Amino acid sequence: MALTVELGVAELAATRFAISPLSETVSCLQQLGDRDRSAINLRWLRWAVDELAADPLDLSFVWPLLVSDRPNWPEFLVPAPLGAGASIEDDLAALRRTTARQVRTSLRRVFGEELTGTVAELAADPAAGLRAIADQLRATHDRLIAPHWPRIRAVLDADVAYRAKQLALGGAEQLFTGLHPDLRWSGNRLRLEGTRWRSELAVKRGPGGLVLIPVAVGSPYVLIKKSTSTQTTVRYPARGVGALWTAGTRAPSGSAVRLLGRVRAGLLEALRSPATTTDLARALGVTPSAVSQHLGVLRESGLVARERSGRTVLYLTTALGASLLGTASVG
Repeated sequence: MALTVELGVAELAATRFAISPLSETVSCLQQLGDRDRSAINLRWLRWAVDELAADPLDLSFVWPLLVSDRPNWPEFLVPAPLGAGASIEDDLAALRRTTARQVRTSLRRVFGEELTGTVAELAADPAAGLRAIADQLRATHDRLIAPHWPRIRAVLDADVAYRAKQLALGGAEQLFTGLHPDLRWSGNRLRLEGTRWRSELAVKRGPGGLVLIPVAVGSPYVLIKKSTSTQTTVRYPARGVGALWTAGTRAPSGSAVRLLGRVRAGLLEALRSPATTTDLARALGVTPSAVSQHLGVLRESGLVARERSGRTVLYLTTALGASLLGTASVG
């Protein structure tokens, strides 16, 4: 069975990509709550569990909304970002602008008419509840996402750059079918298929086109938030997340060191996950100028590629580079 989103020409023209720190924050809490947990995140999960064991967070409002016996959660927790690269402050400001009517409608949609506990408190005073939720999500972001954000952001930026190329080369059909194996594009319909859906459901789309949000610390599935007051969001697993927590943590192979030298082989290993020259210089303890020189040689040899995302230039190991390191590239 499937979820179906109808998209006309105007809606397709308004469809865009965005990166959302709040989306990553909500996803990381769901991973901690074992909601569609991804094995790719186990290294991060172990770190986060230890971090919270030493100093727990107050999640009294947020946790019951995200981790419950219900299959869904309130859509207003991840509003569609207004820009391509919103900050956590921008995201939380959008969350706090949710109207009381929208909060109560979303809560009833997820939890039914009989609300209890903190969910009932939120429905009784949405403004105060949203302020508490925003404070708790900000604290979660600062503790669990911000320390890793440069690497996470690099992966997300690289994903968006890749998807933009797919759109340019093959149009909407190539873009959507390439996002995830469960997505299909046909005519003016986007279908999310798979065994997770027991019946055919037509999504009540929010205003405008779709907002496509890659997610690094999250589920291996696509999540389309329907009946939303903002633009409908399609959150999908970003490319390259398999190397996010392991890139640069192991020594390059002996053959790579003999062929390239230790510094260049170390750069190649670190670039299993996208990074900037500044990120690489900080991680490897060398100057940015030295990193640039080494990257120039690796690019000329076809071992690394360069992508531009806005004002940021990202580098990533190519399939040839991954082969030299001894494993296939991570998709």
